[in-house]
Amino acid sequence: MEKHMIPEKEFLDQCKELLTNYPEVTCAIVSAVSSLSEINISYLKEELKVHFLSHASSLPFKNNYQTPETLGVDRLALMAAASMTYPNTNVLVIDAGTCITYDFLDKGKGYIGGAISPGLAMRYKALHTFTSKLPLLEASLPQYFIGNNTKNSIHVGVVKGVHNEIEGFIAQYHENFNDLTTILTGGDAHFLRDSLKNDIFAHSNFLLEGLNYILELNKDTC
Repeated sequence: MEKHMIPEKEFLDQCKELLTNYPEVTCAIVSAVSSLSEINISYLKEELKVHFLSHASSLPFKNNYQTPETLGVDRLALMAAASMTYPNTNVLVIDAGTCITYDFLDKGKGYIGGAISPGLAMRYKALHTFTSKLPLLEASLPQYFIGNNTKNSIHVGVVKGVHNEIEGFIAQYHENFNDLTTILTGGDAHFLRDSLKNDIFAHSNFLLEGLNYILELNKDTC
C-alpha cells in the first residue's frame, strides 16, 4: 500500500505521476468530506473509472442511521473496514482526527450510529480562540492529572479530557455489548493509544482499507 498526503494544488501532478508509475490502476474511489475542484474531478474521470462514495453506494453492512444522507463518507469507509475485518463481532471504531468519531457496528453487520466530539487540535484552538489570555499549545502528554501551571493545566484538560471521554465511551459500550472489539484510528491514534487503559487495536490504514472494500463492491458501476 502506498499513501500520500498532498495539498490540493499538487493534486494533478501527483495523480499523473502515480498513474505513470502504476499504469495497471484503472479504478478510483473519491471520498471527499470537503469539495474537490471540477478540474481535478474531470481529470480523474478522463483517466480512470471513478466511484464517488455516498450513502447510495453498495456497502458491506446495513446502514441503520436515521439520516443516512448526512453520514460522513469517512465513517462509511470505517464501517466497511470493520465489517470486512471483524465479521460476526461487535465493533466500536474510534477515529481520532479533526473530530473524534465513535461508530458502532453490531455482530449482524448493522450500523447503528455513534458520536462526534471535538478532536485534540480543535480543543486546543477553542481554548485559545474563545478566551483572551490562554495560549495556543501543541498537544503534549501530561505527566500528572493535576496541572501546576497554566500550560500544564491546558494539557491536562485537553489530553486527559479526551482520554477520559474515550475510556468512558468504551466502558459504556462494554456494559451493553458482549464480545466488543475496539479500533482506534486517525491522525492522533498513536499519540493517544499508549496512555489508554483499554485493550485497543490501532489501525493507521483502517479507513483506506474500507475505501478499497467499497471500491471492489462498486467498481462495476463506475
